[in-house]
Amino acid sequence: MPNDTHRYRITVTPIERDGLPCSGRCTIEFEHACHDDWMRILENVQRQRGFSGDERAALVIGTQLLGGLMVDHRKDTDDVFAPLRPHMDTFMAALKERGRAAS
Repeated sequence: MPNDTHRYRITVTPIERDGLPCSGRCTIEFEHACHDDWMRILENVQRQRGFSGDERAALVIGTQLLGGLMVDHRKDTDDVFAPLRPHMDTFMAALKERGRAAS
């Protein structure tokens, strides 16, 4: 059975006021696994109007991380994402429709 999981290492490094990366222990780094190919999704949203390249990347990565957490914890008895779930579903559907309209 093929493994259809993609693994990503996410690194966040603040940029100092002078434009240089910070020095010392200031980087946040973690791994995330999911079934979606983020690179393919980023390629597909290049036509998405109204966002810069950095904003498109942030939108894809942010929604993928949040959506993945929501899926992973959907069966929790104290599902902290429950109030957000219908809104996220509506948002993602609208975003996908907007992407199709831009094609």
